[in-house]
Amino acid sequence: MEQKIANLYDTYSEGWISRRGFISKLAVLAGCTAAACSLMPLLENNHAIANVVPEDDPRIRSENIQYPGVTGDVNAHLVLPKGENRVPGVIVIHEIWGLHPHIKDVARRFAVEGFMAIAPDALSPLGGTPDDPDKARPMFQRLDNKETVKNFVAAVKFLQTHPRSNGNVGVTGFCWGGGMANQVAVNSTDVTAAVPYYGAQPSSGDVPKIKASMLLHYAGDDERINNGIPAFEEALKKANTDYKIYMYEGAKHAFNNDTNAARYHKEAAQLAWKRTIEFFAEKLKR
Repeated sequence: MEQKIANLYDTYSEGWISRRGFISKLAVLAGCTAAACSLMPLLENNHAIANVVPEDDPRIRSENIQYPGVTGDVNAHLVLPKGENRVPGVIVIHEIWGLHPHIKDVARRFAVEGFMAIAPDALSPLGGTPDDPDKARPMFQRLDNKETVKNFVAAVKFLQTHPRSNGNVGVTGFCWGGGMANQVAVNSTDVTAAVPYYGAQPSSGDVPKIKASMLLHYAGDDERINNGIPAFEEALKKANTDYKIYMYEGAKHAFNNDTNAARYHKEAAQLAWKRTIEFFAEKLKR
């Protein structure tokens, strides 16, 4: 039963069914609507606890900015390590809940590790991410996917040309953002390294376009996303792409999100983060 609920939530969080449809199906699994409603706080993210690195951490400087995209100015959160030295850049792409506090915190985590991190808001063309995450998710259906990819690709140029940049740019993303990180790698030859977390894979025909080194994190209990791994890996091998795949057994989709008690897997998240930082350091800090 627990796995069926987790799979159902994955389907909802990735935008495949509406909130009404999700609650209706959850009520069937839980036994009644009241039981389904009682489960919601356990399944949904608590963005109030997203503060691993405080906003006023003396090691970093953060600001809300805009950079030019194909749809106009794109809202973003930019975090830099203190100092004047040149550092590599990392694009941090959010989940289908939009640019919320957890993703801004992830950007700060990269900054204290010596990276210049930018977290763009995919919903900028629609006025930006609303405060209520439930209002954000259906807004993604109104986005033009090709334009959205181009807006993230534009962040590559922004980081490359920033006065603090050493010229090397990586991209990472989570859930919806993991799939988008794959698309940025497909559509930008200027990306040096990409680290998608449990993201939808690009089509096999697009894989040869990838010039970046790839580090792919997947959850063991994530059937829908994992179904795409064999074809993706075969295409990566045929294209002679530099890649590594890590599978975190016992972890669920979104295992890195520490604002979601039902999904967060501490051991998997910490190991994946360690590997991510080491990978970006190797590929970008040179």
